[in-house]
Amino acid sequence: MFERIRKKMFKRSMDFFDISLEELKLKQNQGAIIIDVRSSQEYLEGHLAGAINIPYYEINRNVYNIINRNKEIVVYCQEGVRSKQAFKILKKLKYERVFNLYGGLENWS
Repeated sequence: MFERIRKKMFKRSMDFFDISLEELKLKQNQGAIIIDVRSSQEYLEGHLAGAINIPYYEINRNVYNIINRNKEIVVYCQEGVRSKQAFKILKKLKYERVFNLYGGLENWS
């Protein structure tokens, strides 16, 4: 109980690149690529339908082989910390149509 209260107290506000789960589903229906940036083990334990797994620490090496820069991309993780880092990496790699699931899976479960 205390852990859940503590998380809510320190949750950051949404940034311009953050989207809700409803917006993610809409973007996915419109053809966006959904990337789960958690570890392979976390991904195997459960993930959003249709999501591909590229752990955030592998984004630099693997994203070029998988995703066209013109595609819309949504990244997510458990709490939104790793996906925010992945978002920043993708922007540095010149991916322009990138969004982050606000608060990660934890926020929407």
